[in-house]
Amino acid sequence: MALNPFTRKKPAVDAAQDENFVSHLVELRDRMIRSLIVVLILFAVCFYFSGDIMKFLSQPLYEALPAGSKPIFTDQAGAFFTLTKVAFLTAFLISMPWVLYQAWAFVAPGLYEHEKRFALPLIVSSVFFMLLGIAFAYLFVLPAAYKFFISFSAQTGAETLQDLSKYWDFTLSIFFGFGLTFEVPVVEMLLVKLGMVTTTQLREARRYVIVGAFVVAAVLTPPDVLSQFMLAIPLILLYELGIWLSGFITARSKAPVDQDEAAAAASAGDSSSGKAS
Repeated sequence: MALNPFTRKKPAVDAAQDENFVSHLVELRDRMIRSLIVVLILFAVCFYFSGDIMKFLSQPLYEALPAGSKPIFTDQAGAFFTLTKVAFLTAFLISMPWVLYQAWAFVAPGLYEHEKRFALPLIVSSVFFMLLGIAFAYLFVLPAAYKFFISFSAQTGAETLQDLSKYWDFTLSIFFGFGLTFEVPVVEMLLVKLGMVTTTQLREARRYVIVGAFVVAAVLTPPDVLSQFMLAIPLILLYELGIWLSGFITARSKAPVDQDEAAAAASAGDSSSGKAS
């Protein structure tokens, strides 16, 4: 009895799909290993300099403390665990471009050209705005916050003792909060690209964003007007920047089908206007 020719081809197709899937897994494993190796090497380097890194990150606290005062550790293992966390997070931030490159090299072959034109600027801008938020928090928010808190101790005449472990936990939460908050333009670009909102709707929501910015600033900053304005004003400016970037990147990353439809609509409009004339 003759065999169906389609049944003879299925095992070959399945074998090819399985081989392709395994090759993707192998490539993913290799890129994860490359990323981990770089992170571990940088961790070893950062741990060697972790004391200097911690002094740099603690500078806002040193400037806010009364003259002659120094931060403390309340337990013998506090310094080790704090410096370990500082070294690891510093190594991760430094190696982030390499890690993101490995992720991009893994997914890029499966993307269309218009998707690549959108995804790459999105990844780069997300890292940039996160680092911008962390730098803003370090340079402006932390000094203002600690000066505000320590001023109350000075009013009572009591000496202020600051545990560096708790300082790092507080600093990490501030860095995370501001790094996440400064991703507003990236979120806007993503929402517009996915079609969930339009740039017109973003412009119409300005009044609500202004109110929300001051509410977020009141939650994330010390209860003084200066600190609230230091966060609210950049948030409003970042929102406006996100509107502009959304329109720019969306126009530059249109799919070929969308571009053909737009060209066809424009030509149809020209022909109809010509007939009317």
